[in-house]
Amino acid sequence: MDKKTAVHKIQHNTERTVHTFLFIVFAILCGLLIGAIGALFHECIDYVTELRLEHPQILLLLPVGAVLILFIYRRTGRGTEGGTNLIISSIQSGKTVPLRLAPLIFIATTISHLSGASVGREGAALQLGGSIGHYIASVFKFSERDRKTLIMTGMSAAFSAMFGTPLAAAVFPMEVVSVGIMHYSSLLPCTIASFVAHGVAVKMGGSSPFYELGTIPALGIKSGINVLILALLSGFLSWIFCATLQAGEHVSEHYLKNGYVRALILGSVLLLYTWLSRGQFYNGAGSGSIMSFIAGEGPKMAFLFKMIFTILSICAGYKGGEIVPSFFIGAAFGRLFGALSGFSPSLSAAVGMGAVFCGVTNSPISSFIICCEMFGFEGSAYFLLACVISYVVSGYYGLYTSQKIMYSKFRLSYIDKRTL
Repeated sequence: MDKKTAVHKIQHNTERTVHTFLFIVFAILCGLLIGAIGALFHECIDYVTELRLEHPQILLLLPVGAVLILFIYRRTGRGTEGGTNLIISSIQSGKTVPLRLAPLIFIATTISHLSGASVGREGAALQLGGSIGHYIASVFKFSERDRKTLIMTGMSAAFSAMFGTPLAAAVFPMEVVSVGIMHYSSLLPCTIASFVAHGVAVKMGGSSPFYELGTIPALGIKSGINVLILALLSGFLSWIFCATLQAGEHVSEHYLKNGYVRALILGSVLLLYTWLSRGQFYNGAGSGSIMSFIAGEGPKMAFLFKMIFTILSICAGYKGGEIVPSFFIGAAFGRLFGALSGFSPSLSAAVGMGAVFCGVTNSPISSFIICCEMFGFEGSAYFLLACVISYVVSGYYGLYTSQKIMYSKFRLSYIDKRTL
């Protein structure tokens, strides 16, 4: 080895070591800071949800909650309208993410859950973590490429703190941005931030969701066919959900051009539907209902009504995201499939949940991992089979219009197209 080559290798290894060390330090920083904020946010959502359940009259806020959120965003949220799509775009193309997105989504999602809107919290997680990660990168003058890594690192930390699934949280931000390509250079900081944030959240009273499935049948021809059919139907259902949601947003914006009028009218429709459903089963994220579906209980057509509630909530302008409602939809549909087919209702609910989540996010690896974290690894063969089938069947639709499908789902070809 000549002197020039030796010097080059020394410089390269030194730079790599320093760069890796810096990312480890900042991943820990993101995990500590965002983990605490995420845990606090989780507590706020749980508090307002319990408050609404104890005082059903709060549901009367449904027509005005979305109006209030729209007013807050128009007053202070200029440049943040894209929400989760803005975070994804910032990783793809370097768009700036305003720090004010973090408190805005915190407040808006809290109002949404207090009012009884059918929304989740993943939108808040990704936006909170992404905006704070972007801010930290800007303060310390990271390059544009490294800034993108810190945005994903922040997303992992927030997702982990709010959902209690650190393994899936480490992978999801990398997988959801560009389907078919994962930025493995971000895997180390995302993983560290995810575990640190989860540890902080647990210390602050958080927990990891886990559902017992009971006895899981061995994977054979009959059980495999059942899961195959369920996964096909779940992938198709996720396609319907995404397409209907987008159509609903387009139609409501076209016929109700005034945002305040749209929020008031659709919020009133939500209130009417809530009254007709005689309870709060479809209000809020619905994560607590997953247990009833695992037990083989709950209304047979719950998945359909939850879709309607969620679409109306999003079109009205409520914030929080659609992933947790998609958990509800998938688990409810799986439970119905299990009841009709005679296949294990609990396993069907778990498989349906993972398959629909995969279909709406185009994230098969994260979907498989989150199923294993929430239901145990004993059913891993079923979860993997269902996720990969749903991934293909769902086509090029998705919840996030900024998401890019880099490689075809059907053949080894580069397509680089946005989700429909």
